[in-house]
Amino acid sequence: MRTRLLLVAFVALVVGLAGLVPAQPKDIWDAAVAAGSFKSLAKLLTDADLITVMKGPGPYTVFAPTDEAFAKVPQDVLAGLAKDRAKLQEVLKYHVLTSKWATDDIKLVKQTGTVQGKPVTFGATGGTLTVNGAKIVKPNVDCTNGMIHVIDAVLLPPQ
Repeated sequence: MRTRLLLVAFVALVVGLAGLVPAQPKDIWDAAVAAGSFKSLAKLLTDADLITVMKGPGPYTVFAPTDEAFAKVPQDVLAGLAKDRAKLQEVLKYHVLTSKWATDDIKLVKQTGTVQGKPVTFGATGGTLTVNGAKIVKPNVDCTNGMIHVIDAVLLPPQ
């Protein structure tokens, strides 16, 4: 009985201490997949063969549209992107900056270039930061190789 009580106390101590150990830092890809709300983005990054980039050393800033944001995109547009890997890569690269930007950095500029080559424009609406009009709904998700800002719309590069 005494051994069983000691074993239960030991297990409780280990479980309690496990909650104090911080989670392992994640790269942009792993953080997005773990969040569970970026299934569409993860599939498209896979289709575009860009996973190794998102797992690379960076630093990057990614404006990550949620699954709800992708649901707003017309299905024919998504189907067209799925058939054209180069165009899909262009759209996805338009969501990426080649350095790590927190919201404090974004507030200092009006516009910056993306990996795709065309610029995005920053603004503020009612105290919420925006990128090309898309609201940043969850800012500053820090990753080992950069930063994620969750946005409520898909950014399409200008033609």
